[in-house]
Amino acid sequence: MTLEEIIKNRHSVRQYSDKKIPPEDLKKILNAGYLAPSWMNSQPWKFILVQNDSAKELLSKLSNNQPHVKNAAAVVVCVADKKGWDKEIFGEVLKKRGMEEAGIERILSIPMFYPKLLGEERLLLRTVEQVTYAVSYMMLQAYELGVDSCIIGAIENEATVINHPDIVKEVNETLNLNQDDVIITMITLGYEKEKTPPNKQRKDYDKVVFFEKVN
Repeated sequence: MTLEEIIKNRHSVRQYSDKKIPPEDLKKILNAGYLAPSWMNSQPWKFILVQNDSAKELLSKLSNNQPHVKNAAAVVVCVADKKGWDKEIFGEVLKKRGMEEAGIERILSIPMFYPKLLGEERLLLRTVEQVTYAVSYMMLQAYELGVDSCIIGAIENEATVINHPDIVKEVNETLNLNQDDVIITMITLGYEKEKTPPNKQRKDYDKVVFFEKVN
């Protein structure tokens, strides 16, 4: 299967069978996220594989009781790690890229390059941007392995809304997340209960794709 075919045919699945996903395939899916690109290789993310039924039930509550979260074979919790931008951590990443101290200090002094200078809200926004790259990589890798998936973006977090702080607190404690960790999205993984052909509906191509300028 070519990459073009994977992109064309991959679609969201919300009805899963009881079939388990082989550990080696789960490892490949997580590795795709690990290898995804990020700004200056900052990698401000954490990926938590959840297969435990009680934990999946809790994650379902976090997503307004979406049933496919608890019924999936596995859930990848995608976390924005704001601490990944700390000077010590990000500076070490830059150093591993071969940067000299002067170059590192320059990067850390420019708001466009170093989002910690922009305030908490925009720091989170920039971190979310990075996480989304990895999400796409993992879902495409899953489909190549024959594993279906669905993005769960409607969840309670500080980027959207928190209606049940007790649930958010319990999830954070269960997953051992700290105050700099924000769950941005989750990916449900499994095998479609009854195979259906993809039915992708998109806006007209020429309404979203332009050359040189918007028509």
